[in-house]
Amino acid sequence: MTVSDERVALADEGEQAASLLAELHWSAEQPLSLISLDGVELLGRQGVPLVEVFTAREQRARTSQAYVRSAVGSRLRVHHLEEQSEDGMQRLMVEQRDELSGLSVQTTLSRPIGMSVMRVETLLRNTSSEPLTVTAVTTSFGIAQTERLDGIDVGTAASEWLGENRWQEVPLSEVLPQLALAFHGQDARGHHGITSHGGWSSGERLPIGYLADRVSGETVAWQIETSAGWHADLSATREGAVLALLGPADLEHHFAHRIEPGASFEAVAIAVAVSEQGRDGALGQLTAYRRWLRGDAPRGGDLPVIYNDFMNTLMGQPTTEALLPLIREAAAAGAEVFCIDAGWFADPEIGDWWDTIGEWTEAPGRFAGGLGAVIEEIHSNGMRSGIWLEPEIVGVKSPLAAALPDEWFFQRFGERVREHDRYHLDLRHPEVRRHLDRVIDGLISDFGVSYFKFDYNINPGVGTDWQAVGAGDGLLGHTRALRDWLVGIGERHPHVLIENCSSGAMRADYSLLSVTHIQSTSDQQDFRLYPPVAASAPAHIIPEQCGNWAYPASDMTAEETAFTLVTGLSGRLYLSGFLDQLSSSQRELVSEAVALYRRDRHFLSSAIPFWPLGLPAWTDRTVCLGLRHADGVRLYIWDRGEEPAELLIPDVHGSAFVAYPNRAASWSLEQRSGGLAVRTLPGATARVITVVEERN
Repeated sequence: MTVSDERVALADEGEQAASLLAELHWSAEQPLSLISLDGVELLGRQGVPLVEVFTAREQRARTSQAYVRSAVGSRLRVHHLEEQSEDGMQRLMVEQRDELSGLSVQTTLSRPIGMSVMRVETLLRNTSSEPLTVTAVTTSFGIAQTERLDGIDVGTAASEWLGENRWQEVPLSEVLPQLALAFHGQDARGHHGITSHGGWSSGERLPIGYLADRVSGETVAWQIETSAGWHADLSATREGAVLALLGPADLEHHFAHRIEPGASFEAVAIAVAVSEQGRDGALGQLTAYRRWLRGDAPRGGDLPVIYNDFMNTLMGQPTTEALLPLIREAAAAGAEVFCIDAGWFADPEIGDWWDTIGEWTEAPGRFAGGLGAVIEEIHSNGMRSGIWLEPEIVGVKSPLAAALPDEWFFQRFGERVREHDRYHLDLRHPEVRRHLDRVIDGLISDFGVSYFKFDYNINPGVGTDWQAVGAGDGLLGHTRALRDWLVGIGERHPHVLIENCSSGAMRADYSLLSVTHIQSTSDQQDFRLYPPVAASAPAHIIPEQCGNWAYPASDMTAEETAFTLVTGLSGRLYLSGFLDQLSSSQRELVSEAVALYRRDRHFLSSAIPFWPLGLPAWTDRTVCLGLRHADGVRLYIWDRGEEPAELLIPDVHGSAFVAYPNRAASWSLEQRSGGLAVRTLPGATARVITVVEERN
């Protein structure tokens, strides 16, 4: 239908229309824009197009450095709407057209029933008779009015190898200066951009963030769902701020995609959540949404305890002699999966196998009796077997490097992309996917492997320009093919669990996490530095996917042993370390931690995270994560100071006790009017605290 000068409001099933899902506006003179979501007006403003489209032929209608006021976006007009309600979800599909360029833009707005979250998917179709080259597609929202911007904070997170999830919250006015725009009668021309680079989607910045009104508590949180390039852009107009969220773009990621006549292009999906309960409320909504996004994807069964031989242990040099005692001790401690990490494929005479990988066949001479005998030992001890691969990579000294054709690999300017003595496979090529299918299917059929740790240790740069207008488009196509390949593994082998690892968490995004089971949260080997990573991870990853390493060592004190195990218990318990070298008292601490995890892991899949002391800074002495679930609250508290600390966990009320470790010297817990008062012990110390909340 053709519409003009309209508004639409969608409501929860069974509720009155006053409980808005979204208020949208369009007219014969204006494109579609969002006015509010669930009544939260911090997100949305008339006159800000929900979709902006930048092309090689036309960029902005008014010059600036921000992703606003695109020429095509300003001409889009609504032509058709269709509402659907099914499978616990409301959906509105809106088609807009730009008659000048011949571009049709179909935007699908999806909202799970009961969540204050909207997912936005945009499909571009070229209805003209000439090719059209797209250089950026945004989903854009107005952010409040100008007079309200002084009270808004913006939260984003830096991330890197060993130092993931480092959140910072600053006033919006620090990144968008007040410029008296109304006096000048123009919008600002600058912007504040947050950008990824290359194939590590979370290697510099996390693809999420939030805007919070510090007076009203209204908060908007966002998530960009891609493993390729992405960009979040804040800019100022005369009327207020604009938030633009997008996948790869020409300027930032060397992206361009040619749409032939009659063809289409799917932009990167984004999600926004709103809450009147501040940062934790909005991030909690995203937590529920991420679970919904995973849909019917396997959840990892009963969230098994995993032991991996890498971290602070064999470090990529497994042998039969080294593995057998670890296998037996891991089983004795209660582990349910034993994963053989890197090096199983490498000739032990080589030493550093970094530039030789790619064949994924057992190395002769590494294992006495063969790899199969080691895996059989895992199975005979009652555990599932796992194995490490880096499927997208071929080392320059691998026999495959010379044997495979160039079109199997990332290329730029007619040359293979080489990064740290490695080449990068291109999963857009069907033969590459078939080759990797044979590898995976063979390991499953030949050895009974049912757990894969897929790593990703290089950043190949902007991507590949082989059969792509821009290298960023090649990278986007590869990551989408990678996701489809992972889905195929799950369809063929539904019992198999897949870990998404990438130098720790350098490619942790919900394009991949929606189809995998667990995410290693870091490669951090210093147990004292891990707490800020583990405590912040649930802002970005659902708790049941947060694979937090615990690696007890024989030279640790009892308190230090408990400290690293608390880190593991704060998400999915992921064990490592020379368990066979531990003292009897340390082994008891490990067994106690595993028993607690196995008893209580059921609540992880429904727990909602919160941060009573705030999202931790990297150098914070005390770090606290809360998980709220149906039976109460679980607190994970780490103290990295030399002297005892006294702290108040605000707004947590009820009967509290130390759940782990229960035999160590006790922390002091006292219920006060403002919350739970805690006094720690001197030195590195950590506890798991259970709070049975008071019910009104």
